[in-house]
Amino acid sequence: MRLNDFLRPLACVGLLALAACGSNPPRTSAAAPEASDQAPIRIGIALGGGAAKGFAHIGVIKMLEANGLTPAVVAGTSAGSVVGALYANGMNAFELQEKAVALDEAKIRDLQLSSGGLILGQKLQDYVNEQVQSKPLERLAKPFVAVATRLEDGERTVFARGNTGQAVRASSSIPGVFQPVRIGKYHFVDGGLTSPVPVDAARQLGADLVIAVDISNKARGKVAEHMLGTMGQSIAIMGQKLGEAELARADVTIRPKVLDMGPADFSQRAQAIVEGEKAALAAMPQIRARVAQLQAERAQTTRLAQQQEAQSQYQACLEKRSRLQKIAGMAGLESDCVKP
Repeated sequence: MRLNDFLRPLACVGLLALAACGSNPPRTSAAAPEASDQAPIRIGIALGGGAAKGFAHIGVIKMLEANGLTPAVVAGTSAGSVVGALYANGMNAFELQEKAVALDEAKIRDLQLSSGGLILGQKLQDYVNEQVQSKPLERLAKPFVAVATRLEDGERTVFARGNTGQAVRASSSIPGVFQPVRIGKYHFVDGGLTSPVPVDAARQLGADLVIAVDISNKARGKVAEHMLGTMGQSIAIMGQKLGEAELARADVTIRPKVLDMGPADFSQRAQAIVEGEKAALAAMPQIRARVAQLQAERAQTTRLAQQQEAQSQYQACLEKRSRLQKIAGMAGLESDCVKP
């Protein structure tokens, strides 16, 4: 045997011993840290305007809750703001339905002849505040906003703080039917002019997934038979293109079949609720698929972050080794730094 062949293993043993005497860096595990349970997908619901057809929103909410897809944040325009405010205050869908069935139109309609409109709107404001126990918007159980239109310059306005009933009244003030609502130095009218279905507002509340509920009138070659219907259709026409662009930013759009219901016909409230249920049930596979997609994307992002962290820890461990430990590593000896 040659002398070199005899000395090489002894040198390696000695090198390993010397490396062990140096300052040892903390051992890094190759396994990525276990991911904690993912936070649930935050669902937002955007409830559009449509006067008495807004009862369909209740049916949609009922089906979402029944399928374990309870919205975490709520945005409402016009009729959607009325349902949204009560829901955000803590009422479940069945309680909303009970309120709808028992609702007397006289409690929310105060006729008053004026150049600004036939309905004052104070009764609607008082009714909503009664139902939410006079809580301001920022104190409701769920994050909620009501969308209105600033009359002076046509700006979309999102109310997230302050008097809940007043914000709902402003959001619901159909021009020519309701008198504009003065808040501060400005006047406000129906949010349907600038945001018929408030998808963007729901997203701004922090929703991961936005479900839009569209009950707006469509121009279908028919002339409305009364003033409220005419005004509602006019608003729908004015906001149609804008509304289509905003609806395209929703994850899922639900359209209850309520177009043939009159915007002032409270007698069909039960049917509107049923149509909301049917439309939401039909959309359930699409909603579940989108939830699954978002969960998969979130899991992938988490895995990549864990891999990057493990690689960073491995590199930091390599840098902390002593000179002798680095030589040992080059010689292929065991290292305290384990590759991820």
